[in-house]
Amino acid sequence: MSRAVIYEAFGGPEVLELREVPEPHAGPGEVRVRVTAAGLNPMDWAIAARPEVAARFGITTPSGFGSDLASVIDEVGDGVTDFAVGDRVHGGALGRAVADFVVVRPPADPLWHTPREIGDEVASVLPVAGLTAVAALAAIRPEPGDTVLIGGAAGGVGVFALQLAQLAGATVIGTGAPETFAFLRQLGAEPVAYGAGLADRVRALSPGGVTAATDLFGTETAEAALALGVAPERISTVAAGPDAPDGVHATGAVDAGPDAMERITAAILADRLTVPIAAAFPVEKIRDAVTLQAGRHVHGKIVVTL
Repeated sequence: MSRAVIYEAFGGPEVLELREVPEPHAGPGEVRVRVTAAGLNPMDWAIAARPEVAARFGITTPSGFGSDLASVIDEVGDGVTDFAVGDRVHGGALGRAVADFVVVRPPADPLWHTPREIGDEVASVLPVAGLTAVAALAAIRPEPGDTVLIGGAAGGVGVFALQLAQLAGATVIGTGAPETFAFLRQLGAEPVAYGAGLADRVRALSPGGVTAATDLFGTETAEAALALGVAPERISTVAAGPDAPDGVHATGAVDAGPDAMERITAAILADRLTVPIAAAFPVEKIRDAVTLQAGRHVHGKIVVTL
């Protein structure tokens, strides 16, 4: 037997249960990962809490939990040539990542080799957040001379987006709560409080204007950017759904280019990209981890360890 986080009905953290389940094994074309770390994302608890969100991802109850994982391959099925037993890996397993053993089928399930210098906890938070940030920025093409407004800059995707925008040569203004301002400044961004009057506050911070924006939380930042005169084609959203303003790019991790993960890990190895781990919880504390994640006031990423 092995363990997995399961929920039988949609709801808050209280529906999550750590259960004993039959140990899965790799079949043809599959590999089994012995998970040591699973990175949490806002979409994980949104899927577990809201059936309409789960339906968009094809998930029904009962279901496993989580999307991002990292550790080592301990079984390889027939026909697999790119991975071997003992390889350290990180990747995605939508709706089943928080478990002792996860069977994945690359490339349908994304899986990458983990560089020796990157630990499992850091590797486990890269897939969804890192690729979403890459896609959000690719849609707006930041470059030297740009001032980019990033909504939700202190969150899991935001910490990647603001640093990648700076690596592209842009100046970054990031929205957040006042308690995140010191954190955002440490990462090189100019902080600004979200909420009513955002456009006016940004205008005061950047008299020269804003040239691009990405909204990683909803629509407030996108709407403020439009009010500041940013062209819709230089604005992206990742969590607005059908509420995204007309003309802006609605994007997500699936739109990241094929070399996106290699670019992220290369930046980490070159000490040009910092991956803040806000908290790590043992899997037995999964409800506490998700409660913290769902509060949307985390500075960086949350990891569950197994």
